[in-house]
Amino acid sequence: MIRQLCMALAGVFLLATPVWASPGLCTGPVCADGITRSAKNHWQLVLRLNDQQGHREKVVMNCRAGQLSPMAGPVDRAYATALGRRACRLAGEDS
Repeated sequence: MIRQLCMALAGVFLLATPVWASPGLCTGPVCADGITRSAKNHWQLVLRLNDQQGHREKVVMNCRAGQLSPMAGPVDRAYATALGRRACRLAGEDS
């Protein structure tokens, strides 16, 4: 009984503490390095891509066009494109 109470209190304290994200929020092989907005370019996401072979690239997701720039390279862009389009939708910029 005391053990369960201690575990429940520990869970409450762990959930109550703030969580801080480190620079470069990552989801799998895609990390977001920044997001900017201007009247000319609308929302742009700067993404870092990497793969299991050690290839790394930086690309820009143009939310207005819904495309990555550059469109081709050594790292697969399918997952990054889907993730970028979803982030653009969440930012209120539909492509």
